[in-house]
Amino acid sequence: MEGISNQEVRQFIVFKLGNEEYGIDILNVQNIERVLSITRVPKAPFFIKGVINLRGEIIPVMSLRLKFNLEADEYTDDTRIIIVKIDDNQIGMIVDEVKEVLQLTADSIESVQGVSGINTDINLSFIQGVGKVNNHIVTLLNIKSLIDSILVDSLENA
Repeated sequence: MEGISNQEVRQFIVFKLGNEEYGIDILNVQNIERVLSITRVPKAPFFIKGVINLRGEIIPVMSLRLKFNLEADEYTDDTRIIIVKIDDNQIGMIVDEVKEVLQLTADSIESVQGVSGINTDINLSFIQGVGKVNNHIVTLLNIKSLIDSILVDSLENA
């Protein structure tokens, strides 16, 4: 185990969308909520489901499924809203299920180029890399790029 101790270990919240597993850097995650009452917002982009009132804060909520060109959400007991924050922007992301907290070293994260088997319907700027865990792959999302694109979409629709 020599040399491992100085390896930077990063933690990711792993969640499922369909059969795929994705990870978000835990430092960007504010909290994880069950599905709350979502209020529709007129003229919002198609993937924005509306807003929620979370302890007095109004937070926009998006469907990651719709943003990633997957079939629409079906809410189950496992469905969660992951609240993420980048800079001063907060957004809720609806996911099928939150699985685990995953610890990855820099060595176990590969860049997207040349990796087969990941969902290529997703804009590659939304992916920061791929974590290899045992025999499966977790697609690691670039939350900043994702939120920046949502802000641009929202401004264009305003």
